[in-house]
Amino acid sequence: MGTDKADGIAGLDFSSVTPEEFARIVKGLSGKEIDAIATDAPLRARVLREVFTRMERQFRPEAAGSLEALIRWQVTGSGDVEDAVYETDIAEGACAVREGRSAAKPRVTLVMGDAEFLKLVSGNANPVGLFMSRRLKVVGDVALAAGLTRYFDIPKA
Repeated sequence: MGTDKADGIAGLDFSSVTPEEFARIVKGLSGKEIDAIATDAPLRARVLREVFTRMERQFRPEAAGSLEALIRWQVTGSGDVEDAVYETDIAEGACAVREGRSAAKPRVTLVMGDAEFLKLVSGNANPVGLFMSRRLKVVGDVALAAGLTRYFDIPKA
């Protein structure tokens, strides 16, 4: 990869990294370093899998209340790297995450690049700012998308 920080992410044992530490790592990455992660398909898949696995643990059922919603996340790939698709299903006070696109119709689909996704889930980007600058595309329930961050403990870097 050629960059110390991106190489450092490749060597991370994610199970020992707190969400706050991950947020600090992402905050310190340059665009070039995020691109290095995004174009390394195995590393990108590992990072995305870890982020989505953590979503289940960082879900705030008390904030979601009776919300029932399927949220589809499409992280657009670049070069030879394909788009990654994950779904978070919020129902009955729980959040379940699955990799891939199901046949179910999502209430909202969020489409963004790797850099925007990593910054968003690490608390280093404002979702409204990403949307207004067209770096985050929302298909479906825009109000749900605007309030998604309140349903998760988003780390602060």
